[in-house]
Amino acid sequence: MTATDTEPQAPPDRPAERGNQRKEGWIRRAPLMPALVFTIIVTQLPFLVTIWYSLQSWNLVRPGSQRFVGLENYVTVFTDSQFRGVALNSIILTLGAVFIAMILGLAIALLLNRAFLGRGLVRTLIITPFLITPVAGALLWKTVMFDPTYGLVNFVLGPFGAGQTDWVSTFPRAAVIIALVWQWTPFMMLLILAGLGSQPQEVLEAARMDGANSFAVFREVTLPHLRRFIELGVVLGAIYLVNTFDTIYMMTQGGPGTASANLPFYIYQRAFLGFDIGESAAMGVVTVVATIIVATLALRLIFRSFSAAEEA
Repeated sequence: MTATDTEPQAPPDRPAERGNQRKEGWIRRAPLMPALVFTIIVTQLPFLVTIWYSLQSWNLVRPGSQRFVGLENYVTVFTDSQFRGVALNSIILTLGAVFIAMILGLAIALLLNRAFLGRGLVRTLIITPFLITPVAGALLWKTVMFDPTYGLVNFVLGPFGAGQTDWVSTFPRAAVIIALVWQWTPFMMLLILAGLGSQPQEVLEAARMDGANSFAVFREVTLPHLRRFIELGVVLGAIYLVNTFDTIYMMTQGGPGTASANLPFYIYQRAFLGFDIGESAAMGVVTVVATIIVATLALRLIFRSFSAAEEA
């Protein structure tokens, strides 16, 4: 045995190693910096300006009325009964559309997961509503489907005594929810189809060999496997639909009154029809903060669910 073999090896240069790792990390992140800077400019800077406006009393129809009032606009927002009613409308519209779309998407995905002639064509046709722009979809439902004189809904329901119903004016909230469900059901279906495609077939075959019928297999095996995909679809759909503006604007204009208005549309009314910059900015800040809190909590739960599934 030589002296060289018995000599202890020198410990690695830890500071230099950490410096190299830091340098490599910045090299990997460097291509993303332009996108990060652009995102900050177009999202965070306007939000900071909105916060500043929310601390002002400023109405555009009264020149020279701009003055600093602190949190007074926020007090007005939280004591405004109309704002609370519109917030409740937002919850009803969002949750109603998301849950109905998820149920229909789950049912359609289970049907399309079976092998049959023309399955690819049927899948493509069902995805089509999600590819149509929201404005075009809203006009389609308002004029082609819900029109009291020429609409297809009244044509179909005419023999049952509902041939002259003005659906958009009589049931504005339900009309908006139906249009949103029609557009978002394909998205939910795609997520569920992805979950069904990742399901291990040997588990299903083992359950059937143990004597489980189709409903038992779905309840005990398929549905628990799809839980993460369902949660993800609900969260993503809710984050998007809570900001719905175009469908409401094109179909109901938020009316009658504020029966079908949600928070983004109400903020638009206060800012561009009422010209109250201070209060509308405060409403926008409250809406953004509430959305961020709810979305963060929901996404954490989903990520924990995915992590637990991977560990299992």
